[in-house]
Amino acid sequence: MRDYCIMRRVVVTAALLMCASLLVNVKARAQEVGGDISGGAGIFRPKNPETTSKRRTSGSTTSRTRPATTRASRTTKATGLSAAEVGERVEDALEEGNEARDARKYTEAERSYRDVLQLKPRDWRAAYGLGNVYTDQQRWDEAEKAYRQAVEFNQNSADAYVALSYVLAQPRTGASNAKRLADAEWAARRAILIQADNAIAHDQLGTVLEARGLIDQSTEAAYRRAVELDPQFAVAHVHLARLLRKMNRRSDAEPHYQHAKELARDAPTLILIAEALQSEQRWDDSEPVLRRALEIDARNPNALFLLGRMLVVKKQFSEAEPILKNTIEISPRSFSPYYILGSAYLRMDRYEDAERIYNRAAEFASAGDRKLLAGAFGLSGVGDGYLKAGRPNDALRAYQRALQLDPTNAELQSKVADTRTRL
Repeated sequence: MRDYCIMRRVVVTAALLMCASLLVNVKARAQEVGGDISGGAGIFRPKNPETTSKRRTSGSTTSRTRPATTRASRTTKATGLSAAEVGERVEDALEEGNEARDARKYTEAERSYRDVLQLKPRDWRAAYGLGNVYTDQQRWDEAEKAYRQAVEFNQNSADAYVALSYVLAQPRTGASNAKRLADAEWAARRAILIQADNAIAHDQLGTVLEARGLIDQSTEAAYRRAVELDPQFAVAHVHLARLLRKMNRRSDAEPHYQHAKELARDAPTLILIAEALQSEQRWDDSEPVLRRALEIDARNPNALFLLGRMLVVKKQFSEAEPILKNTIEISPRSFSPYYILGSAYLRMDRYEDAERIYNRAAEFASAGDRKLLAGAFGLSGVGDGYLKAGRPNDALRAYQRALQLDPTNAELQSKVADTRTRL
């Protein structure tokens, strides 16, 4: 039994580190070069769509003081309304969406942007705004669909192409990542064609090339071009430093890391530095950077997630638990915090808590994520724990739930059958 426990902890630790490596490919943007980037659930936070709403420009009306236009009246068919009246409603709805998004009221923001599309079905700004809301919450499939609509409606927006490239570059378990990365590279290059001096677009191209495994001069050139265009672009310095370390040019990399830390004045840039450190398994080095980010933005869900994950990797489960719970409260539809919290519970032998949190995670899981939840470091592992504790009824329930998530898993089918014989 002792050998089994040791082996299980070793394997779970290895799996958690593997999961961490899959999840560290998140990026930030800190300067307003083609995009206003600040703290969001996914770190990367494209700027809000521009509006001409008088709600803000008048100086006397805001979402708090202006009598709210009811959804029902705003989304009434435009028949009988002048073009100017429809346009005003569109601009006001966009502004409401922007304000709600800035306040992290994502449900309200989504509703407002959808109102725009009811009034003006091919308004690219509304589709782009929806993509932003989904990106903030790491709802990658929905964000991709929204951004693809945005670039279909407006093929000359560099911002929309950069955002699409970013979302396509996010690793998704079980997805066709090679095809997505090819599309991500195309979108980044399209953004550069539209706006050649967009430093963020060049940096994004570098991150895509790096994700495609091109650790070479082409990727270095993309990052260096971003730094040349904006020497104060701390994020590009971080990416360049990370690439140079991968190229075994550590002495060249370190000045860029140090320069990025000197430039960092906002939570997203600090988060990216921490992410880069974690990608190199420098967990201890990432902690003070993350805590500094949280001093600036205490409710930044990505900073909280990275800190919680770091604590789980370091086996500081009790400290990690409230941090990951807070992450979930702020970004309740993001799969990763649920999964990492569940893994912490599993490693603490808190099987009921692990089962509960994995079942919640299933509500937001992609097809690949569902298989992950069903596996040895998900509900199947919970079932194994219940069996070890002499609780075959609970084990059967966990295995059956895992089988619902991954119906073709032969190992789970065998576990269900074997556990039934123990009842």
